Amino acid sequence: MGLMGNLRNRAGLVIFIIGLAIVAFLLGDIIQSGTPFWAKKQNEVGSVNGNSVDYLDFNAQVEQTTAMYQQQMGGAETPQIKTFAVQQVWNQFISKELIATEVEKLGLSVGKKELNDLITGPNPSPQIMQTFTNPETGQFDRNYLSQVINEAKGGNAQVAQQWELLLENVRSQRLTEKYANLLSNTVYVTALEAQDEYTAKNKLANFKYILLDYSSVNEADIKLTDADYKEYYDKHKNAFKNPEETRAIEYVLFDASPTAKDSSATLTAIQTLKEELIASTNDSLFVVSSSDNKYPVTYYRKGQVSPALDSIIFNAAKGVTVGPFLANGAYEIAKIIDSKFSPDSVKASHILLNVAAEGGVSKAKVKADSIKGLLAKGESFSSLAVEFSQDPGSKANGGDLGTFTRGQMVGPFEEAAFNGKTGDVVVVESQFGVHILKIEKQIGNSKIVKAAILDKVITAGKETTDAAYAKASSFFTAANGANFAETAKKENLNLQKATRVQPMDNSLNGAEASRELIRWVFEAKKGDVSDKIYETENSFIVAKVAGVNPKGIQSLEAVKGDIELGVKNLVKARMLKEKMNNALQGAASIDQVAQKVGKPAIAVENIVLANPVIPGVSLESAVVGTVFGLQPNKPSKSIEGTQGIYAVQVDSFVNPKEMVDTERKNQQKQILTSKQQRSWGSVFKALQDNAKIDDNRIRFY
Repeated sequence: MGLMGNLRNRAGLVIFIIGLAIVAFLLGDIIQSGTPFWAKKQNEVGSVNGNSVDYLDFNAQVEQTTAMYQQQMGGAETPQIKTFAVQQVWNQFISKELIATEVEKLGLSVGKKELNDLITGPNPSPQIMQTFTNPETGQFDRNYLSQVINEAKGGNAQVAQQWELLLENVRSQRLTEKYANLLSNTVYVTALEAQDEYTAKNKLANFKYILLDYSSVNEADIKLTDADYKEYYDKHKNAFKNPEETRAIEYVLFDASPTAKDSSATLTAIQTLKEELIASTNDSLFVVSSSDNKYPVTYYRKGQVSPALDSIIFNAAKGVTVGPFLANGAYEIAKIIDSKFSPDSVKASHILLNVAAEGGVSKAKVKADSIKGLLAKGESFSSLAVEFSQDPGSKANGGDLGTFTRGQMVGPFEEAAFNGKTGDVVVVESQFGVHILKIEKQIGNSKIVKAAILDKVITAGKETTDAAYAKASSFFTAANGANFAETAKKENLNLQKATRVQPMDNSLNGAEASRELIRWVFEAKKGDVSDKIYETENSFIVAKVAGVNPKGIQSLEAVKGDIELGVKNLVKARMLKEKMNNALQGAASIDQVAQKVGKPAIAVENIVLANPVIPGVSLESAVVGTVFGLQPNKPSKSIEGTQGIYAVQVDSFVNPKEMVDTERKNQQKQILTSKQQRSWGSVFKALQDNAKIDDNRIRFY
């Protein structure tokens, strides 16, 4: 469908929203030069290598991104959408700064002609294509692009600012592509690498193994020492690196979720509404005023409503009101207004007349009737569309809109397309203008139902909320830093722990947590108890800061509670290794070793290095890797695996057939593609690891 008018109205929003890319932060510094240094720092959301972003600039991007996600997902803003938007904009800021530094070092640039080609050339930038693509037709709208350029040059300050932002995004994206291409071209694969990859995937090993499982050691025999903890910690130190400061907290969550009584109250309320809906003479108005989710009163096809309604409304008689049914935490009812059979999809073409250009609706309709008359006399629809249509997306294709289902077109146009019959040519008015619509083909025929759907979400009543708050208040009054756990136990409450709370989290162990609570956690000191009772939609929370985990490699003391299982396995491995080594001494075969340890030697076949799984056990890279380095018929040394201590003996290898040159070249291409895809992520991570990044988002969000 033509969307010129609609796109004009949304020009500012569309360019801001879609213009977001890797580099979306090129707004000017709104802080005046005379502003004190400390005041500037107060407004900093964060910085990368000394280049900071101001809150007002950052938040403008967050609001635009949030609006975009709301449009995509429908509904009101949620904390989850807002948090996701903040993270996306932050990632873009980091990307912009890191890549800009590298681009500057390399002297990469985008010339004037190159930029013009990216805007108006035969292959525009993806951002230009996305921003100026008609969402109804999926066609790139060059006329709308020209209009925006003219408005930007013609003195429209708002459009000019937004256009400049989009241009900077296009330029920066192109620079990023050049940088990525340079990196990609540094990656190569030798013939030897291709051969090794082929061998790893196709060479088969047949071997026997003995496993002394960690679980075979009695836990009571394990006595962990400080030296054991230190040995494990030293071996795995890099695994304990904190990319950012985290906090450990203890907390009690007081559930205020709706009870059975609340559900019953909601059921009673919707049963009353059902009677009112039955008697209603204006169903659309009643649904808007009474339903929690404002479903449109329209025709629905199978699969568009909840499963409970879907199984009922297509068999219900006209005028009947069905329900209530429980679906997704709400009770639903539906009044059947009409039903009919309708095509599943329609293939159509149209000619769109611009009402303003034609001098009003009436004159546009007169012209539409004239065009319809020409079609009746045998004129080509395609030729007339090229001559008269104001929808450039379909005009280029002779007015062809392709095939569409219900819900894809605006209401009047859709009804005309689905209610007519193949071959019909009708004149239809919509908010986009006057259409001469030709129904080329109607596909399928299914029942659709026009229904007024009303729902009531089950929410906690005052009694439920008050009871939960009373418990939280009692605990909050009694608890302090010294007796927090003891008080929770005394009041028979479930004390929970979250050991790695991050600054931008909005949940604790999967349960919702307010940003206000997380902000307090990072402002408080170790041992502090929350300054108030924090609440979410369905709970109250009282928390205590149990520990502070600074950025960088954590101390042994900080991770000691998390590594106990690993330390136990280290001690078990030491014990089992000694047992296996004693058995291996003097043994000429794996079967002799098995006899000594009292465990069977299990035979496995057709194992490949590229997939180091021991069937029925687990992924054992160290074990299978050792296998492919052994000579047949000789027991290995003891091997420390993920499940226990192993000894192996190769029975035989089966070598694959030799690769011919074409196979080797294809293998090289496959590996090269894979390496190139991974290289960008690896380089970006390296840039990030070596950058000085200050993240102050928690102060603002």
